[in-house]
Amino acid sequence: MLWTVPNVLTWLRIVAIPLVVVLFYLPFHWSDPAAGLLFAAAGITDSLDGYYARKLGQTSRLGAFLDPVADKLIVAVALVLLVSKDSRWMVVLTASVIIGREIAISALREWMAEIGKRTKVAVSKLGKYKTILQIVGLSMMLYRWELLGLPMYEIGFVLTVIAAVLTLVSMVDYLRAAWPDLRGASA
Repeated sequence: MLWTVPNVLTWLRIVAIPLVVVLFYLPFHWSDPAAGLLFAAAGITDSLDGYYARKLGQTSRLGAFLDPVADKLIVAVALVLLVSKDSRWMVVLTASVIIGREIAISALREWMAEIGKRTKVAVSKLGKYKTILQIVGLSMMLYRWELLGLPMYEIGFVLTVIAAVLTLVSMVDYLRAAWPDLRGASA
């Protein structure tokens, strides 16, 4: 089941990563908006792949593995790109919080799966809201230009900071759910 609709959408998101990087660094006046729009389109595939996997009954182990990897990769790459052009402490801190949390929660989920308790740290509604805010905020930051008189970069940054706060809140929720198992485990 390599080429199901959900898996193709996930692969498209992975292929979009180097394209976003290239667009981000191209020396053309349109490259920033193009990078932001491609990132937004890739973010939309994140919702669509899960929807089609359930609707078409095309869930697979490969899809369950690739989807979160693609999500984390594209978000981390976008954050690194943004920090490369804007290294103010708030931007760096926000990027560090989001990337650090993703690494920590991925490790927690892997460990919980190993002990047979993966469902305790399954993706929550708060995690889904966080992802939506990240995709919208990062798309706006990558877009950079004003749109309809609105400062896209600044609005995107505020949304990304809110997403970072939600990242920490959801991390606390996941750690709280896993705490009895973490506390009871021998090192």
